Amino acid sequence: MPGKVADFLRSADLEPAERAALDEGATVRRGQGYTLRVTAIPAVHRQLLDRCQPLDGGQGVPAVPAQRKARREYENRVSTLAPIGP
Repeated sequence: MPGKVADFLRSADLEPAERAALDEGATVRRGQGYTLRVTAIPAVHRQLLDRCQPLDGGQGVPAVPAQRKARREYENRVSTLAPIGP
């Protein structure tokens, strides 16, 4: 998970499983920023992705290009996980 997404989610109101996944993540420095390696089931990643939807802008919130890109990268990573069950 990109650091910009992790920073946004840390300030959000999360479910206990989501908060635990973020708290247990390992920080990996990447150039100017960082990546948070989060080990969780695909359903938790999808919930976290849904919660960071405001990073795309809308709802009176200005979109910051770097945050929008970070959310898009996280979305691409989550989409490669196991498909949603029937």
